[in-house]
Amino acid sequence: MYLALAPDTIARWQFGMTTVYHYLFVPLTISLVAITAGLETAYVRTGRTKYFHATKFWGKLFLINIALGVVTGLVQEFQFGMNWSAYSRFVGDVFGAPLAMEALLAFFFESTFIGLWIFGWDKLPKKIHCACIWMVSIGTILSTYFILAANSFMQNPVGFSLDKAAGKAHLTDIGAVLFQKLNLVVVAHTLTAAFLTGAAFVMGISAMHLWRAARLQRRGRPTDLKQVAAMRTSLRLGLVLAVVFGLGTAISGDKLGEVMFEQQPMKMAAAEALWDKEAPAPFSAFSVPDVAHQRNSVDVQVPGLLSFLAHKDFHSAVPGINDTAKAEAAAYGGSPAEYIPNVPMTYWGFRAMILFGMTSFTLGAAGLWLTRRKFWVAPEHRTGSFDVPRLMLTRNRELGAVGAGLAWRAGILTMAFPVIANSFGWIFTAMGRQPWAVTGLLRTVDAVSPNVSLTEQLITLIGFSLLYIALAVVELKLLVKYAGAGPVTTERPPLRDIKLGGASTLEGSPRDADKPLAFAY
Repeated sequence: MYLALAPDTIARWQFGMTTVYHYLFVPLTISLVAITAGLETAYVRTGRTKYFHATKFWGKLFLINIALGVVTGLVQEFQFGMNWSAYSRFVGDVFGAPLAMEALLAFFFESTFIGLWIFGWDKLPKKIHCACIWMVSIGTILSTYFILAANSFMQNPVGFSLDKAAGKAHLTDIGAVLFQKLNLVVVAHTLTAAFLTGAAFVMGISAMHLWRAARLQRRGRPTDLKQVAAMRTSLRLGLVLAVVFGLGTAISGDKLGEVMFEQQPMKMAAAEALWDKEAPAPFSAFSVPDVAHQRNSVDVQVPGLLSFLAHKDFHSAVPGINDTAKAEAAAYGGSPAEYIPNVPMTYWGFRAMILFGMTSFTLGAAGLWLTRRKFWVAPEHRTGSFDVPRLMLTRNRELGAVGAGLAWRAGILTMAFPVIANSFGWIFTAMGRQPWAVTGLLRTVDAVSPNVSLTEQLITLIGFSLLYIALAVVELKLLVKYAGAGPVTTERPPLRDIKLGGASTLEGSPRDADKPLAFAY
């Protein structure tokens, strides 16, 4: 078994593992910082303490998440010089440009303003402090854009010239790399999916705290009303974001599918297990691909729908796996079988991405309806402390006690669904591109480092796996600890705004101009 392993296989396993693990944190970082910025904006505009407590709470979880994301992201980039040096030599001139922009512009942009935000609660005026977290949010979006530009080049290389003698690609048009159609659509799809992920995260944790508070109240035990207010606001925000960005994810995903049918027909043919060209082409609702016989042993189809999804025409032809493989073999050499990706993985990865992502959207829409104003507790059921959502009433006429518990549990479980969808999305993206590291230019088997032995690759794969397991334990413990504790409502916001260059009062005491920066968390 050891001797049968190929270096490129182990290198792909290692890069795939680190990429999927790293991307567990990225969508939450993108969305949580924007959610935190929105809540702080509401606090600055209204002065209401529930927004202050919610800002501090979600900001704390954002900081935990970004710390792990940065660590795992650095390891991921190191691999380009470890296991993929041949790839780096071939396209480093092109691929390195957007990554350098990300590091020099977006990353330092984020790190500068995040420092001001963390340490500036008692040093900066409210509006300037709030602007700092918005700058961090803009930085995360810029970072996403530049990194996805590099990835889009791998999917559809543009803006380069090929020096065959030197065996290198040279950048000729950075604008084409940054603004190609594929990248614009990928960025839109990635960002909407990221905000759906953050919305589900907020929904789940808020639902957990409200469920806990309602159970305590039913038993006559004291509850923290300030915490309840912050969590109710957060829940409604999460539900609205889930609906808005769930729709955005579906719309951008549909547009991305059109672009990929045009630029990467093999990937989309494999995603639909469409073996031969058909006109009109059916959409596969459920299939079991039989790779050995190049057919589907089980195939439930919707006639003409794939043609519409690809070309917005129910009668257009869509090329299949075999047609595309023959065309690529004629263009690049070799046998057609070499150009067929892992069809079952691509097919089911594509569907898992859609299923889990749209489940969170559906739960968000249902939750938004069920928590509308008339569904909060009726006056005759109030205890005088706070309004309990009707879904928590034991004698609930809308859903019943069992349905109430299921509704809240669904809200909590939905935290995991977009995370799973994101992981399968990147698996689909990478697997469907095979055998290419850079489509049409460089095969994966030719992209690995020639001087890194199989033993060395296995050692680093095992080492990274153990390291990431340890980091996962740390991350989960921190999130469980601070998310489970809820907002710290004993912390009071500044009673007066700080004026730059003038005196002000913080927490009712004279402000000491020589006081060192205070840690926000």
